[in-house]
Amino acid sequence: MPPRPLTPSLPLARFLAAGTLAALLAGAPSTSAAATARGARPAAATTRVARPAAALSHANLDTTCAPCRDFFRYANGGWLKRTTIPAAYPGWGSFDELAESNQETLYRLFEGLRRGTAADSDSHRLAAYWAAAMDSNAADAAAAKPIQSQLDAVNALPSKAAIASEVAWLHSHGIPALFSFRAAQDPGRSEEVIAIVGQGGIGLPDRDYYTRTDSVSVATRAKYVEHIVRSFELLGMPSDRAKREADQVMAIENALANASMTNVQRRDPRATYHKMPLDSARALAPLLDWNDYLARRGAPTGDSINVTQPDFFRGLNALIAERPLGEWQAYLRWKIVDEASPLLSRPFAEENFRFQRLLSGAEVMQPRWKRSLDWATQDLGDLVGTAYVRTRFSPAARARALVMVRNLEAALGERIEALDWMQAETRRRAIEKLQAFENKIGYPDHPRDYTGVTLSPSTPFANRLSARAYESRRNIAKIGKPVDRGEWNLPASIVNAFYSSSLNSINFPAGILQTPFYDPAWDDAMNYGGIGAVIGHEMTHGFDDRGRQFDAKGNLRDWWTEDDATRYKQRANRVADQFSSYTVLDTVHLNGRLTLGENIADLGGVAVAYAALERALAGKPRTKIDGFTPEQRFFLSWAQVWRNLDRPEALRTQVQTNPHSPAEWRVNGPLSNLPEFAKAFGCRPGDAMVRPDSTQARIW
Repeated sequence: MPPRPLTPSLPLARFLAAGTLAALLAGAPSTSAAATARGARPAAATTRVARPAAALSHANLDTTCAPCRDFFRYANGGWLKRTTIPAAYPGWGSFDELAESNQETLYRLFEGLRRGTAADSDSHRLAAYWAAAMDSNAADAAAAKPIQSQLDAVNALPSKAAIASEVAWLHSHGIPALFSFRAAQDPGRSEEVIAIVGQGGIGLPDRDYYTRTDSVSVATRAKYVEHIVRSFELLGMPSDRAKREADQVMAIENALANASMTNVQRRDPRATYHKMPLDSARALAPLLDWNDYLARRGAPTGDSINVTQPDFFRGLNALIAERPLGEWQAYLRWKIVDEASPLLSRPFAEENFRFQRLLSGAEVMQPRWKRSLDWATQDLGDLVGTAYVRTRFSPAARARALVMVRNLEAALGERIEALDWMQAETRRRAIEKLQAFENKIGYPDHPRDYTGVTLSPSTPFANRLSARAYESRRNIAKIGKPVDRGEWNLPASIVNAFYSSSLNSINFPAGILQTPFYDPAWDDAMNYGGIGAVIGHEMTHGFDDRGRQFDAKGNLRDWWTEDDATRYKQRANRVADQFSSYTVLDTVHLNGRLTLGENIADLGGVAVAYAALERALAGKPRTKIDGFTPEQRFFLSWAQVWRNLDRPEALRTQVQTNPHSPAEWRVNGPLSNLPEFAKAFGCRPGDAMVRPDSTQARIW
């Protein structure tokens, strides 16, 4: 549900944005200020997010803008006028404010860790990781030495037949290259874990960055090549060789991109389900030594594998045949340098940031303490999450959130029962799926066990490799085993929420169950308009254009009658057409097909949460608070969740790659379809916030 996903190209502090994705154990995802010698946080860099005295502040409103003309502006205009995006961020909003607050909590906890704990304890692991990540002097002194052995291995490759083995080593240590390989649920048999292999290997945010011909895309590709050149030069490579090898890297990535599916095509789960015998997968790319790859990954040789994009592997096979070994060595060198740069010496980290700012617009690099927290959360997520929960999320808060979830499930059930376009057979199965939801609130009951992960207080990149090698082994070992339905895929500290189609579960980490989304002291209207609508959003994902294709057990199975499926698609098309008509940056259109699932979830989530609020208020007096009715406060709370400013570069990247619409349209888009909103604020036909009946979208 975040305005931005968690991706390698954006800092974790910008999560939810993904969105997750999240005395630590002893007691308890910006600024331009430079870090001190050991990377400690300067006092001037502190940004504390105060707990609001009231749920709703009139200072955030812009009452000169009529709510029926532009509700996003009416609800957030005051905040927009006085807010400046911090220099180290691509944007700033409610999610960032909470993420910042969570980071402050984690910083204090990490700094409170005591050294000298048992060598194989979780507190020792966290302390060692933190000490190494914060030691900028050691990183600067080491320069490129932490990756020299990996580079030597690439330089020593004897032939193209050895590429698979080298890629396997990279994948085993969390370094993306060439394609993806992991263990995951079988979409057709959700109780089983199988191997899944798919497209990958590119460095720009999305395959369309390689294929579009507009001036911005062409310029971005040129800047990317320049970035590779400078990174190679930092390794000591002569400029002419660096330029030649950068061009070779770009040629390979361009070919990989052209063989890949688009992000819209990949939204169709049936288009990415091609379960086949392992021998059939080998036949797609016979020049890739699958035996070497699987052996080095330690992967069980099961009977079948899901090849999500068969055409990609046909293209990869042709590419292996065409390109000489030297060009593949250049490509693999780049993958190593690209992944390691943020954790290496200052010149590498600054070069990495220089290119990322082209995509995000951020003006300065995050201070080292924030980057260190991001790294720790990525690599030791459950350890960090457990510590966060002990400080910021009580069992009582978890219980209260679960009560709200169940109330929202009841409201969604009532709405499904009342649908006039759905036939009884489909309705029965929809209710069956709703009743089968698994609710994961706050934190996992059984966090991951990091026993055996070896970490040093002086080697940050080696620590990353160790943590990711552990995660790789843990993931691959699941192949052929029953699904662990209690497993979490995000740290509990992350400001995010998500729905899993294969598990049929809704997931709400403790990191998002905080103000400005949820507060036990708030009135029902504010809580249901905030976290309630977020919960409703995730529930609706179970019935969006993608989620509706999975049954109550998480199997990819068509449980719709043909007539009901047709009626659903007609309604979904209205949503897609509506959002495709919106623009940002004057001329950049939203992609209503890419964002369809999230837009359906927003529309359904707000409607369901509003219905749940009405149930909660039944028989109670409708008292005004701060001059607003409960219904008005509900919609103001939803708009407050999405208050946000973005830099143009970040907004362009989001529209081109992200399945979430920009914040403005997450407010005005769904609300303009809801008669409940129009009634609450007295909007009339013809007002901008009231869509005509002929185009109004309503599904759930």
